[in-house]
Amino acid sequence: QVQLVESGGGLVQDGGSLTLSCAASTSFLNIYILGWFRQAPGKEREFVGSITRSGSDTYYADSVKGRFTISRDNAKKMSYLQMNSLNSEDTAVYYCAAANVRTGTSSPYYFKANAYDYWGQGTQVTVSS
Repeated sequence: QVQLVESGGGLVQDGGSLTLSCAASTSFLNIYILGWFRQAPGKEREFVGSITRSGSDTYYADSVKGRFTISRDNAKKMSYLQMNSLNSEDTAVYYCAAANVRTGTSSPYYFKANAYDYWGQGTQVTVSS
């Protein structure tokens, strides 16, 4: 069982920046693919981005590409979501998630929420215009 705790959410002005953190309870974070998702009111949870186990590769939704950066520090049991140039459409609850790697899968498999085994409780990000 892996527990994930997000932090760093809050209120930010349009065009501003924010960094979210995700703290994991496991010392073996390196065996999990990590993903970030978000859910706005009245909308389904959507993929923001993911990062491979070593951190060598990252993938992003088109809506955040070039503005958001995911990183991880396995030794510190942490993942980060750096968000720049925020706008009102980025307002949502943001979640980090961890996935066991499934045999025979490739990176796009982990763009889906149902690929993930563990979830944090989420942190609210509100962008004001």
